[in-house]
Amino acid sequence: MQRTPRGNRLHLALFGRRNSGKSSLLNALTRQQVAIVSDVPGTTTDPVEKPMELLPIGPVLFIDTAGIDDQGSLGEQRVARTRAVIERTDVALLVCAAGQWEPFERELLAELQVQERPVIVVANQADRGRSTVALRQELCQAGIPLVETTATSGQGLEELREKLLEVIPPEWFASTSIAGDLVPPGELAVLVVPLDMEAPKGRLILPQVQTIRDLLDHDAGCLVVKERELRSALARLNQPPALVVTDSQAFLKVAADTPPSIKMTSFSILFARYKGDLVEFVRGALAIDRLHSGARVLICEACTHHPIGDDIGRAKIPRWLRQYVGGPLVFEHLQGHDFPGDLDGIDLVVHCGACVQNRREMLSRIYRCRQAGVPITNYGMTIAYTQGIFARALSPFPAAWEVFRAHRSKTAAEGETA
Repeated sequence: MQRTPRGNRLHLALFGRRNSGKSSLLNALTRQQVAIVSDVPGTTTDPVEKPMELLPIGPVLFIDTAGIDDQGSLGEQRVARTRAVIERTDVALLVCAAGQWEPFERELLAELQVQERPVIVVANQADRGRSTVALRQELCQAGIPLVETTATSGQGLEELREKLLEVIPPEWFASTSIAGDLVPPGELAVLVVPLDMEAPKGRLILPQVQTIRDLLDHDAGCLVVKERELRSALARLNQPPALVVTDSQAFLKVAADTPPSIKMTSFSILFARYKGDLVEFVRGALAIDRLHSGARVLICEACTHHPIGDDIGRAKIPRWLRQYVGGPLVFEHLQGHDFPGDLDGIDLVVHCGACVQNRREMLSRIYRCRQAGVPITNYGMTIAYTQGIFARALSPFPAAWEVFRAHRSKTAAEGETA
């Protein structure tokens, strides 16, 4: 891979009215003609994404959105797409024409603040007018930075870049790990990588590539094998590996071939921690026991690959869940950035590893599920739970394992009482 994946980039989104200069500002920031600029309102119809390196921040993804004041039936759809971008926004640039600050802008700012998104107000087109003293005081009291810019001349762009550095969440700069913290420097992880029909020809899938890089970054070694070679590979080692990581679909075979003394998990469970909330996903997996015949399960997949005949999300997981529950279930599927605004009637959400999504979007989905009282888990957790190796798959993660242990103890105690 030659470029940083979009899911690992800081997402910077531009919001505001039509013709507030969002597209001009994006072109000026990226120094490229990324977005079409026109005096005609509504020129930007769908979110426009531009990955780039923004020094000294690093890899970012700029998202130019349609005017959130768009009108008509198509306008409503564009506004809905724009609001969906908030779910994956790390930092929001609220763009308004200089001197234009009305209830519309205040409501948009309030919406971003409710979702706890860092915001910079950009008063664009400053050559046509200045922000009022009242606006400056209002934003200052709210702790919201204000930057005046003129995209056509470059005025204010350096100040805007400086403000971006100030408001970026500190955790963005903190080192996060996929598996490197689980394998001490100098020790070895064995990665089990089946090469089935869904494996891209000539390369590995994204979670596998990122895990290899993460291990190398942490001065650990890795041995990559197919599931058929695992047993012989372990036998050839003069000391056991610190960790075995497998594709979730090979869980049973890998569990059988890996001695119980060796910690084992899956790429999907590693990404449950890396992109989401591992403990919340454990609680979601435990809710599988509460499913009943006819329950509704929403399966979400971040990428939009063409499913094969025995696809993991459309065939295998539904089959394993039906077998576990012992009755029919109703499955619904969503892909990409689509996620329902209303989760009423959904009994469980099963999400993919989210390797192509950023963590902000995944956490937003977890938050919405929590608010709706709907349990959420992911592919790897679901597979491990339905195949009876959940405790084994959680062995590298003490906090998550403790949640499962406490649940198991409580269930056993309730059974004795009954």
